[in-house]
Amino acid sequence: MGVEVSIGRGKVARVAYGFDDVALVPAAQMVDPDDVDVKLQIGELVLEIPILASAMDAVVDVRLAVLMSRLGGLAVLNLEGLQTRYEAPEEAIERIVRAPAEEVVGVLQEVYREPIKEELVYKRVKEVKELGGRLGVASTPANAERLLLIAMEAGADVAVIQSTVTTVRYVSSRREPLNWKSIREAIRAPLLVGNCVTYEAAVELMEAGADGILVGVGPGAACTTRQVIGVGVPQITAIADVASAREDFLKRSNRYVVVIADGGMRTGGDIAKAIAAGADGVMIGSPIACAEEAPGKGYHWGMAAPHPGLPRGTRVKVPYRAPLETILFGPARREDGTQNLVGALKLSMATCGARNIKEMQNVQMVVAPAIQSEGKLLQMRGSK
Repeated sequence: MGVEVSIGRGKVARVAYGFDDVALVPAAQMVDPDDVDVKLQIGELVLEIPILASAMDAVVDVRLAVLMSRLGGLAVLNLEGLQTRYEAPEEAIERIVRAPAEEVVGVLQEVYREPIKEELVYKRVKEVKELGGRLGVASTPANAERLLLIAMEAGADVAVIQSTVTTVRYVSSRREPLNWKSIREAIRAPLLVGNCVTYEAAVELMEAGADGILVGVGPGAACTTRQVIGVGVPQITAIADVASAREDFLKRSNRYVVVIADGGMRTGGDIAKAIAAGADGVMIGSPIACAEEAPGKGYHWGMAAPHPGLPRGTRVKVPYRAPLETILFGPARREDGTQNLVGALKLSMATCGARNIKEMQNVQMVVAPAIQSEGKLLQMRGSK
């Protein structure tokens, strides 16, 4: 259960850890990085790299999805985003990126009022498939039975049911909960469900038929969920808890459910730590929003940013722009770990003696909150 500390009379809190709080311990035996296998298998689908592009409008469109597929990963298209609301979504994106900072929330809310068009759901998936790409598609639970089935008919490879927090048990006086049995029977493709940060909720989602669990509430660069509603668990602890649920579920059912860390990862080191904590792969948004091919034109915004009543996201300007291939495979032109993410992951795995993702999940970790700044005085002063 982890260490608990008293935060006041009658109230205790469990200590939790994020990426900057831990470090990986090198092994006594190092592996050649060229011999490291980073493949990710989701159901019958095998990806050459364990990286998914987030279902966010500044990150994934048809062009980016096809390129991500060619590079060995998988992009996930937001079926409730601008790509399925507008025949020409570029005009809406242009409005968002040009809006003054003090007006951007209102602009986001306005452009997302346009209704979702089922014919565009089908069309976007078909466009990716006709160009030879693999594609994941995402919907909120409320629209999953309608939109995901259309996307599956068009040939989508992976279905994703995603919201800020998704649980099997949902109590409402206004609407019926998602029929998990029905949706699982209808979707023959691999099904990822999220987001989730607890052992108990993860087990129930696995029992409902999920092939993968997305882990992360509020860690993303463009997400403000933790500030707005105060909910979230630091990613290292959240991943470890859900990974523990995966292992226990595997023992009972003999069915392996992948764990995908979603959000909060900016560097190759973050990705390596996520996998060491128990993830099988990662879903990233802001690093891919930096790609020259990304639809956000140098900006990034959260999925909940246009919420009509309580926005939980913001528009951010990305720190640099580079080709997607450079971001994933290098050669890196920045020294901060934000480029050549796959190369960094392989080197980290090799240094820790891990030949594949499963072995990386068993490497030793230490709590090391000072490791980011240890001995880095000249860097902090800006010396070169």
